[in-house]
Amino acid sequence: MAERPAASRLKAYRRGHRGEWLAALALMLKGYRILARRHRTRFGEIDLIARRGDLVLFVEVKARRSLMEAMEAIAYESERRIEAAADLWLSHQPDYGRLSARFDMVAVLPWRWPVHVENAFYGMN
Repeated sequence: MAERPAASRLKAYRRGHRGEWLAALALMLKGYRILARRHRTRFGEIDLIARRGDLVLFVEVKARRSLMEAMEAIAYESERRIEAAADLWLSHQPDYGRLSARFDMVAVLPWRWPVHVENAFYGMN
């Protein structure tokens, strides 16, 4: 695949930041506390980590034209990468034994409020 021009990459980067900001806002309005944005580990990046009570969400944010496109944009390899990064993050939490983890997706669609999809995929463990 050819390298995208710098202007195109910058536009995608800005769209990603805007999408993550909207997704975080939508989750906060549902009562979640955002613990991390763009959390990087050696396994990869988690777009958002949110918590409400003992439930921790590991959220993949996808900005697409439709919900179906957003759902299809999460590949199996991405799921495993996010799961490995989530396991690492969880292992560093002092209340690790009490926490429940869930892998969600927030689809940022044109001219619509972000769509929160619970259990977008299930971890292997």
